[in-house]
Amino acid sequence: MNTVEQHKQEKHPLDVVEDVYAYAEEGLTFEEIEDRAGGGEWERLKWAGMYAQKQAGYFMIRTKVPGGKLTPEQAEVIGECAADYATAPEEYGGAEQNELWGDAYLDITTRQDIQKHWIRVEDVPEMWERYDEVGLTTIQGCGDSARNVLGCPAAGLDDHECFNAQPVIDAVSDYFTNNREYANLPRKFKMTITGCAHDCAQSQINDVGLVPARKEIDGEYYYGFHARVGGGLSDGPRMASELDVFVPPEDAVEFCRAVAQTFKEIGDRNNRGVCRMRYLVEQLGPEKFEEAIRDRCQVDLPAGGENLTVGYQGDHVGVHDQKQDGLKYVGFNVIAGRMGGDEFAEAARAAKKYGTEDASIRLATDQNFLITHIPEENVDDLLAEPFAQEYSPDPGPFSRGAVGCTGNEFCNYAIIETKKRTKRWARELDERIDVPDDIEAIRMHMSGCSASCAQPQIADIGFRGETVKLDDEDGSDIVEGMDFGLGGSLGADNEFLDWVENAVPAQSVIPALEQLFEAYSDEREDGERFYEWTRRVDNERLRRIMQGADAPVARGVAHGD
Repeated sequence: MNTVEQHKQEKHPLDVVEDVYAYAEEGLTFEEIEDRAGGGEWERLKWAGMYAQKQAGYFMIRTKVPGGKLTPEQAEVIGECAADYATAPEEYGGAEQNELWGDAYLDITTRQDIQKHWIRVEDVPEMWERYDEVGLTTIQGCGDSARNVLGCPAAGLDDHECFNAQPVIDAVSDYFTNNREYANLPRKFKMTITGCAHDCAQSQINDVGLVPARKEIDGEYYYGFHARVGGGLSDGPRMASELDVFVPPEDAVEFCRAVAQTFKEIGDRNNRGVCRMRYLVEQLGPEKFEEAIRDRCQVDLPAGGENLTVGYQGDHVGVHDQKQDGLKYVGFNVIAGRMGGDEFAEAARAAKKYGTEDASIRLATDQNFLITHIPEENVDDLLAEPFAQEYSPDPGPFSRGAVGCTGNEFCNYAIIETKKRTKRWARELDERIDVPDDIEAIRMHMSGCSASCAQPQIADIGFRGETVKLDDEDGSDIVEGMDFGLGGSLGADNEFLDWVENAVPAQSVIPALEQLFEAYSDEREDGERFYEWTRRVDNERLRRIMQGADAPVARGVAHGD
């Protein structure tokens, strides 16, 4: 049994929630917490949604938002809590801690969560109290348990939706949250559920993905779900496998419980490096894994029916028609997902001001957000709000597709800084590169390490943090750099990108991208997207283009050891 499993066996991880209240009341330091509860407490605190930051004495805290759907009241509380509690101490720069965002900001994640930094343990109970008043929680935002359940951010809004799966998302989330029987799994357990034909909720890269389907039973057609299992990124990425099952909406909770039970019973708890569910599906094979689920499921699961997924969208930026007459929803672009808590609260108040009583804030898996149920005559006023100027619904293509993980600003695992770099690069690239008019977004994802929190493997352009040794006349210099990947996508033409070049110095990336897009514009076939072109061109030639060999001006990408 590995060390983490030992910590989880010593005390049920959910018991740590009561410990937080005690630590806060007594004002314990990190050293005092460890003296009292041992080193394993840092692992168990993840079940409260709390990660210890690399800056001693402070936490990142993660708020779960099932399906990404928030009421304006909930969004306002989240923003206000960021403004009140996510504040850096003077020793770390205070309000000037970050030159782009200051402090008191929040991060929208690729899993439709909200993360806040610089949180002190003594402030957590008060934050939880404010959360409780509006139905929010951080419980199981992290840890080896069921994480936030993903969904389409436009659930209930779009015409291409087969049915609204948000009630199912809420039911599954409610079942697993604070459920002690399924809170201690071999590793994290990621689910996504959607009724959207465009698979905005990324079923192909989750442990469990329920996607819309239709089946004829006794002469009548019923809507429900097909199931995909065993997808994931990080090291050893894998696209999910299709199961031959049809899951009626009313049986979705039981189906997900049976999958969790299967993972709980036969998942590998000894080696954390290979105990993700995707390795179990790969080991057993999809057919045997399906048999194991059926053996544990307390309802009969019919064979699969008609698949209703037609592609992958993953982007809701811009002004869109709702299927409700006269209403619009607006997708705002938040580069790398970071914005001020006060700005998020302003967006919530704008939703109340300009929207109907059903208005909501929706978080998207591309780190952007939507405001829904806006009468058409109110859209211009909404777009005139101050926050809408910074987070424009009409961004350039690189800004629109930019995703960044936390990076080494706070994360103990990250090798490079990501948030500031992603924002600066996206805006610089929008100014320097002419992208074909029919391409709305270039998906550029930057992860600070191999953990893939920014999902680089599914991006047009993916980066993975590295250190690079440069040799010059004055000797060797270690600089931040990255592995450089091209050609990822989800959907019918799903494929993980190729890591075309390794250990590229950060300062060489924008010139390399300029070379690539110059060649793409010259060689592009009718309607060919950037990722399609990079797949058509062999990797050796892509490397030569980036190094300037095929370009009129050579800029020379340097290489590390």
